[in-house]
This record gives sequence, structure tokens and C-alpha cells, in this order.
Amino acid sequence: MGRWEPDAVGRLRTAALELFVERSYEQTTVADIAERAGLTARTFFRHFPDKREVLFQGSERLEQTMVDALLQTPDGVSAMTAVATAMGAAGSYFGDIQAFARRRRDVIAMNAELRERELIKLAKLSASLADALAQRGIDAIEARLAAETGMAVFRLAFDLWLADGEHRRFDAIAADLLRRLARLAPGA
Repeated sequence: MGRWEPDAVGRLRTAALELFVERSYEQTTVADIAERAGLTARTFFRHFPDKREVLFQGSERLEQTMVDALLQTPDGVSAMTAVATAMGAAGSYFGDIQAFARRRRDVIAMNAELRERELIKLAKLSASLADALAQRGIDAIEARLAAETGMAVFRLAFDLWLADGEHRRFDAIAADLLRRLARLAPGA
């Protein structure tokens, strides 16, 4: 594939993931990724600060998508209803990337540095949701509680979405889990 061809970011992400699976994250260099993608290391660094970010690109957009959805919920809805709206927005954001996400999950699971990075990104997302709830006038403690509960649902929904044979959308799984959660604490 020539250097002039479009979608350098997609090509780099695909090449990196292939190499991380084949060789491991640790044994793959930026030069290896660029070569597999038919690009230069310089092009790689135009799009990513380091090879780790190939796996985490888009997390800021996901966070913004979820926060925007939460902030746009009608006045007077409960904190958990606002969080549920954010989960729905995440489902739209994820679309149909299950195959990529499954391979990404497997690469991250095999590397402590990447697992730590994943946890940091999830903690940042939770804090952003809590801040957005507080902006809506929700008590700070209740905002944190709703955001952390939402993140527990998010993590479980994501795991279920990536399970072999799963064909439902992420947002459908998250909605099902939120209904189950409501049944666990009737009247709460």
C-alpha cells in the first residue's frame, strides 16, 4: 500500500493491533507499526504521541460524547436516568467495532502498563460524569455515587458486549443492566 493512500490513522491502528497480537505490545516498535502500515515513523507521530495511544485514541471523544448526552437530558430527570442517557450515547459512539475492541481488550489484558492506562481512562470518565451531574445541580456525593454506579454498569456492559457470540449493541446491553440494577434496589 502506498504512502499516499488515505486513512493513515486507520492503517496505523490496524497494523499496530495486528503486531501487538502477533509479537506482543512490548516487542513491537513504532517503526514496525509504520512499516506494516506502509507509512513512516514520522507519519505515526503526527497522529499518535506513542504506541500506547494507538489503543486509547478516541477515549476523549467518548468521554465528551457521554458528558454532552448527560448534560442535554431534560431538567428534572434523576441522576441515574442522565447516566443511562450517557450510556446510550456510548452505544452510538461504539457502533460496530466489536472485532477491533475484542482484540484491543486481549492486548491490554496481557500488559500491566496498558491495564493501568485503561483504569486511568475509566476513572477520568467517571470523574467527568460526576462533574457533569454536579453541573446539573445533583449533590456532589450523589453525583459521584451515580457516576461510579454508571461506570460499574459501563464496564460490565463492555465485557458482555465483547463476549463471543454477543450480537446486541452496547447500549442495549447497558440498558438491560440498568433495568436489572433498578430491580436490585426497588424504591431506591
